Amino acid sequence: MKPFPHHRRLPDEAGMLAVLLLLCTVVSLVTLREQPASPHAASSQVLRTLSRIRTSSAGKGLVVATSSPDDVRFVELLRTGSAPNFNVLVTGEADAASRLGSAERPGWIVCSDASGRWLLWGRLSAQVPPLAGVPVIRPSRGRWPTFLLPSNLLNVANQISVIALLAVGMTLVIITGGIDLSVGSLVALSAVASTRLIRDGGGAESATATTMLLAGAAAVGLCCAVGFAAGLTITALGLPPFIVTLALMLVLSGWASILAGGESIYQVPDGFVTLGRGATLGLPNAVILVLGVFIAAHVMLTRTAVGRLIYAVGSNREAARLSGAPVHAVLRRVYALSGALAGLGGVVLASQLKSGSPTYGQMYELYAIAAVVVGGTSLSGGRGSIAGTLVGALTIGVIQNGMNLLDVESFTQKVVLGFVILGAVATDRIRRSGGSRDALTRFHD
Repeated sequence: MKPFPHHRRLPDEAGMLAVLLLLCTVVSLVTLREQPASPHAASSQVLRTLSRIRTSSAGKGLVVATSSPDDVRFVELLRTGSAPNFNVLVTGEADAASRLGSAERPGWIVCSDASGRWLLWGRLSAQVPPLAGVPVIRPSRGRWPTFLLPSNLLNVANQISVIALLAVGMTLVIITGGIDLSVGSLVALSAVASTRLIRDGGGAESATATTMLLAGAAAVGLCCAVGFAAGLTITALGLPPFIVTLALMLVLSGWASILAGGESIYQVPDGFVTLGRGATLGLPNAVILVLGVFIAAHVMLTRTAVGRLIYAVGSNREAARLSGAPVHAVLRRVYALSGALAGLGGVVLASQLKSGSPTYGQMYELYAIAAVVVGGTSLSGGRGSIAGTLVGALTIGVIQNGMNLLDVESFTQKVVLGFVILGAVATDRIRRSGGSRDALTRFHD
């Protein structure tokens, strides 16, 4: 059979990317804050200042720092730099004055960013008289958006990893004109199944990497089978996907609670967190996994006959059937893939939290649908893309992260997300109806 022609998306993905960049710009501006200097920047500032001091007359210096990892790194960079000879005093603000008073009078004092914020330095001569007149060098702070801090950007990418996996499967389902409300419960089932297999059959805290891999694969396979069963029910009985997956959502949530005994399962080894919390070449492993899944799904949709069939079924199911397309087989495959990706998301979430719980995945199906719709996929089917879904998932992640940074309460966040979904659906409706003028004309009629 000749493959169906590829169904191109009408919305401009560059436009959606522009909206995302605009959103990032707005969030960056509203989160502009005074930021502490990094250990590298702070050490560079201090070394430049020390180079202007005549070390021959200044005498031996003193570096005051805390025991935090950043301060440890700061001291290491000073040692490897061109700093003059100095002693290191590791202390806290509470006992800093007494420790400094008993120390030998230094020629200069260098503070880390953390110790430099102590009120002690403003009243040094009063609190530590022997140090009166000793120059105190503190690294300066700069203004930078909290949103654009590397740690926060990686946190955004890591936090949306599970939602992004669900959104890939949801994209395939929605392109065919269906919906899958069971993915959130599948996340809980997968998390519970994988951790219980490790606890009961894999040695619990002493489980090997092979055992954990097999447990995760079994959980993904279970969710794939559930997804296939959902697709089979939809095609064999002709039931609406909304009803079938809604029923499954309740069934799977109860099943996960039964498997877990109503409690969290946490008897897993420390190595179990490698997938969810580990990193490779500076990138979180979960993010690398998501990028691989997105690339594979994009290639499948745009470069294979299976992808053309998915678009064809969503565009006009009857026409696809009359053309010889295996419509029922395509639908079963799509729901199976959605279930498998939800299962993979459950394993990732269990790895991130180092436990499995039947409460995982609540509301995740709505976040996945939001990412897909915001990404330009039409709820009527036949149009959408994986690239758009990636932009949609990032958009949802940026909105949530921005509200978290601004201390917006969770209830308000739900209100904002609801309006975002409503706006995306309304935009899709107006686009499909031929433009806003035609839509308004029909409204008045």
